[in-house]
Amino acid sequence: MDPYARPSERRTGANRPKIQHVAPDAAQPPTRRERQAEKEAVAAERRAIKKSARQHLKQKLSSEVDDLP
Repeated sequence: MDPYARPSERRTGANRPKIQHVAPDAAQPPTRRERQAEKEAVAAERRAIKKSARQHLKQKLSSEVDDLP
């Protein structure tokens, strides 16, 4: 590395950034976008479970109220 090189010229030779010509492996960690999509999917599933539970409790309560004399 040349100590007098400009900042844009410092990463040359063996230290230069490598270009990947193949698709990334599945073993690599997920990207930020993939992690965010997974978090949103989990949150949506939890919302659906809560909504279903509320509807079920509402139906149960209304049936109990109807059974009262």
